[in-house]
Amino acid sequence: MVTRRRAETRGRLLDAALQVFAAKGWGQTRIEEVCEAAGYTRGAFYSNFASLDELFFALYDDRADLIAAQVTAALADPDPDFPAVIARVADTLLLDRDWLLIKTDFLLHAARNPEVAGRLAEHRAALRAAIEQRLATMPLELPDVPAAARAVIAAYDGVTVQLLLDGDTDAARTWLTQLLTALLVH
Repeated sequence: MVTRRRAETRGRLLDAALQVFAAKGWGQTRIEEVCEAAGYTRGAFYSNFASLDELFFALYDDRADLIAAQVTAALADPDPDFPAVIARVADTLLLDRDWLLIKTDFLLHAARNPEVAGRLAEHRAALRAAIEQRLATMPLELPDVPAAARAVIAAYDGVTVQLLLDGDTDAARTWLTQLLTALLVH
């Protein structure tokens, strides 16, 4: 059973980790720094997470849930015009530069660590499955829904890399809308 206090401690550690990872880089952060930023001891950290990797995956799950909720809300609008749906999705998606920096740092870590890469691949597979499920319910004639889901993720990844380089969120949303429209609307 997770107590309210434990959930609060975990939440503060996650919030602190997001700030410290964004400021220092995922690979440059030590557990002590996260604990200090959250106002807790190492004991509090280890009662919630086994490692920084596990902490990252908890952050990843939180962000994935947030993005899924944003996409679900954008898709809930009754407007059946699919280009309008794509625009709503692009307008609501989380394009948080700090999170993108952390995710990119962690991706490099995972690329060098097969066990972590496997866990990250599982998370991305779950994301891809969720996108496939949503695409399958849309009024589209997609010849290959799994391939379309992979293309959606690749488009998002590409746009977020550009966003990291130029910092222009409005342009990123425009590019994402254009890419998704080109990929999904025939």
